[in-house]
Amino acid sequence: MDLAVGAIFEGKVTGITKFGAFVSLPEGKSGMVHISEVANSFVNDIKDFLTEGQDVKVKVINIDQAGRINLSIKKAQENIQSEQAQTQQRRFEKRPRVQQQRTVQSKDQSAMTFEDKLKMFMADSESRMADIKHNNDRKSGARRRR
Repeated sequence: MDLAVGAIFEGKVTGITKFGAFVSLPEGKSGMVHISEVANSFVNDIKDFLTEGQDVKVKVINIDQAGRINLSIKKAQENIQSEQAQTQQRRFEKRPRVQQQRTVQSKDQSAMTFEDKLKMFMADSESRMADIKHNNDRKSGARRRR
């Protein structure tokens, strides 16, 4: 395998420091994932996200002149997610009937009167508010206290 910028590899976490994690790569090489490249959210303690011996997918983001390999876990995940989104988009394109139904619905809405649109909006709004209230009650346990 050729280590090149942009390549994605499966590696194993070999060491964890306060500033990043070291990952072993194919061909006996290793690279470092900086703490800022572990997750899309803020990482205060890298041990919350990684453990030694864990298998991870990493993307090579830089190879400097000294031969050090900089890796990113979050960019590897973004790449995988974008590929999945493209696959789903291709699947959606194979279903033209769904797209036709949506255009028919939009034509029906344009023929509706203002009062009809307002009724639809109010019904949808009330339904959403009821869902929100139900979820908040469930989270806070409000119904159990009564």
